[in-house]
Amino acid sequence: MAERKESWTSLASLLGTLAFCQTFLQLVLPPELRLASLKFLTRALRCFSSYCYFDVAEMDGVNTNELYNAVQLYLSSFASTSASASRLSLTRARNSSVTTFGLSNNDSIADVFDGVAVQWEHAVTQRQSQPSSWRSIPDVFDGVAVQWEHAGTQRQSQPSSWRSIPDEKRGFTLRIKKRDKDLILNSYLDRIMDKANDIRRNNQERLIYTNSRGSESRGRPWEAVPFKHPSTFDTLAMDPEKKRDIMEDLRDFAAGQAFYQRTGRAWKRGYLLYGPPGTGKSSMIAAMANFLGYEIYDLGLTEVPSNSELRKLLMKTSSKSIIVIEDIDCSVNLSNGSKAPKAPPLQSYSADPDTPDAVSGGKNWNNTMTLSGLLNFTDGLWSCCGSERIFVFTTNHIDKLDPALLRSGRMDMHICMSYCSYPALKILLHNYLGSEGEDLSEVAASELREAVEKAKMTPADISEVLIKKRRNREKAVSELLEVMKARAEGNEEYGGLREKCESNGVEEEEEEKRALESPKGVSDREDDSCKKAEDQEEKKAN
Repeated sequence: MAERKESWTSLASLLGTLAFCQTFLQLVLPPELRLASLKFLTRALRCFSSYCYFDVAEMDGVNTNELYNAVQLYLSSFASTSASASRLSLTRARNSSVTTFGLSNNDSIADVFDGVAVQWEHAVTQRQSQPSSWRSIPDVFDGVAVQWEHAGTQRQSQPSSWRSIPDEKRGFTLRIKKRDKDLILNSYLDRIMDKANDIRRNNQERLIYTNSRGSESRGRPWEAVPFKHPSTFDTLAMDPEKKRDIMEDLRDFAAGQAFYQRTGRAWKRGYLLYGPPGTGKSSMIAAMANFLGYEIYDLGLTEVPSNSELRKLLMKTSSKSIIVIEDIDCSVNLSNGSKAPKAPPLQSYSADPDTPDAVSGGKNWNNTMTLSGLLNFTDGLWSCCGSERIFVFTTNHIDKLDPALLRSGRMDMHICMSYCSYPALKILLHNYLGSEGEDLSEVAASELREAVEKAKMTPADISEVLIKKRRNREKAVSELLEVMKARAEGNEEYGGLREKCESNGVEEEEEEKRALESPKGVSDREDDSCKKAEDQEEKKAN
């Protein structure tokens, strides 16, 4: 008993001596010298340690450190399943059902990369704060007792500035064994950045971009709006077997980084969608974007004045994106010069030819882009600027395109978007009426199968009939059957005349597109129509 009492007395004396020394040092030594001594002691101890430490601060001067945000996203992806994390922070954005897990203040979590164990610590210190006030509230959920603690700190006012400084100094500290530093550090950080980019892409709202002359003059070659097209491969009216082939091809492309690198090919792929109007080419593009989670760049060739500007636009596109050129056969003249006459150059959009265009800076907007420039855009050296990109061209007349544009390596997969077949019709019935093909009677199914093959109607035509009668399933099916039978009888009666008229209608529609894109084309069309009217009047007078 006496020995224990002496031990406690010695311990109290030692603690008193340490307290006296601490007070004495604080009075004698200035804070700068104490801090320098502490840093020197820490460095001296680390020289004998088998670990090395790397600090990732939240702020890099006045800018946010992107690596800090990437580490935060990366750790949140597995924090909820990690056994080494004992305290996590939970966040949920407004109008979201996803809960995000993160490290709490001054907590640590372990990770393994290529068989090497590392440890992250989230260090948070207050810049200017007063003692904290704590409140705890117990709670019970499903018979399990939990407790919430609220830590509040009184913040001191900061001088106003153009950029406020956070009240807390945050950062991550990475601990790696010295012998493993050179083996994994760079590759580990690259993996963290890639994983964070994938998380951002899945969480954030995807965008669809378009190029315009006005945005280019303001330093932004692309303008973006949120992409919310609901089309998917499940709702796409197409033969299921063809859809499976396309989806499998897209999966192979998205997972083919090692393959493309091993074979020395640029990580890109081209798709050509061709067929009559209304067959779902635009819906196919939206379904591809939703399937892969890619963003879309809708490239208007009439807004691109030259090959060099086309290359600049390509350099400003991001990876994991789909670059779309719709109606390529009527955007600009891309046919072989020896086979087709050259289209007139596109003029300025200014209504008055003497008034300079405000967007183009007073210069005439002559489109000098060539077929060679477009080929280099899709398959040349500039096509490898970036990775994991898909080029999609659409056309109503594949025979009008130059063969050089259609070969493999540029357009790797040609997808014919044809008239509606019976398997595609069943998908439309399910989309609009909520019924499957098996729900129909044998007589109705047989009549629909026979009529849809002869009617040669596009999915857009059939959808228009179904959407009007979607509240009454029987009436919608009967009316659709009547429309298809009438169309089939018309096709049999007039033979190829209907297809010829539809082809002429498509050509007139494309001519109108060209005319709208070129004011000179509008004036030429008006002059031609006036000349025709004058000739008819002269014939009547004679």
